[in-house]
Amino acid sequence: MKFKATLIGFAAILMWSLLALFTAASGKMPPFQLSAICFLIGSLPGIFVLASKPERLPLLRQPAKVWITGIAGLFGYHFLYFTALRNAPAVEAGLIAYLWPLFIVVGSALLPGEKLGWHHIAGALAGLVGTILIVARNGIAFDDAYALGYGAAFLCAFTWSGYSLITRRFDAVSTDVVTGFCLATSALSLLCHLGLETTVWPETLFEWLAVAGLGLLPVGAAFYAWDHGVKNGDIQFLGVASYAAPVLSTLILILFGFAEPSLANCGCLSPGHGRRRPCGEGHDLPQGQGHDATRGVKRISPLRIQPSPRWSNRGKNPLTRSLEPLCVRQAAAIPGAPSRRR
Repeated sequence: MKFKATLIGFAAILMWSLLALFTAASGKMPPFQLSAICFLIGSLPGIFVLASKPERLPLLRQPAKVWITGIAGLFGYHFLYFTALRNAPAVEAGLIAYLWPLFIVVGSALLPGEKLGWHHIAGALAGLVGTILIVARNGIAFDDAYALGYGAAFLCAFTWSGYSLITRRFDAVSTDVVTGFCLATSALSLLCHLGLETTVWPETLFEWLAVAGLGLLPVGAAFYAWDHGVKNGDIQFLGVASYAAPVLSTLILILFGFAEPSLANCGCLSPGHGRRRPCGEGHDLPQGQGHDATRGVKRISPLRIQPSPRWSNRGKNPLTRSLEPLCVRQAAAIPGAPSRRR
């Protein structure tokens, strides 16, 4: 039973590895709009199950702490990640955000019935070091000026790892509730989009199919699989195995011809955060925040940012400024995605 649940959880990691491929083909939709649509699509399998088996509807009646944990995990993570990338260089912010697998492994020692072995920590640290070596091959530099972005990135990692660990304690709660989490995240993302972004729709059927693929797999089935995996499987193994996602993601891009095989490509794309738009193309950012992880990726459509008139006059409030449309095409799904700075 535990082995099967672990395999199901690992299937989520494999689906997150497909996210960069779908995102590379999904067009120019801004991040919160894409999140709203993909999480809505992601809720459809759950809605179908509930509609076909009405007797499962009572399973949605859960304590408030379950709903708060789920919505904070899915929407809170993405909100914080957007904020981090907007207020800090992508390499440093991404590496901090990608601490979540290590946090899961270490934090699992606090769970009932779990024991933390040296091999768990060694595996997680090896994965983290490997990610740093690949992503930060040109060096990293932390600057106090980006403290807000670094803080948001740390909270981002803490949010997803905390969600995964707390979900483990809700092992009696049916995975059906993920349907509600996806719907709530879609609604909150829509509110952010309406207030902060300019609407941009896919231009071709190919782009619509890519968006549908995002919603059905990395932003849909993957969350159901992860929920089942962390509740019933080996959560420590899943934490360590999560470091495989960036490498698998890049290999898939190479396989489908979206990237050239080279060490420089490793780590430029990873689960939950697709391909980055190069800053400076249609949208200006403060010096030091520009980043480009599209090098080596074949562009299938123009990447010029569609600036929103709402942001023509930036305020001095850093929190407000953090919600400005990101210089990134975000698939808005799973946590953590280090990227390279040009």
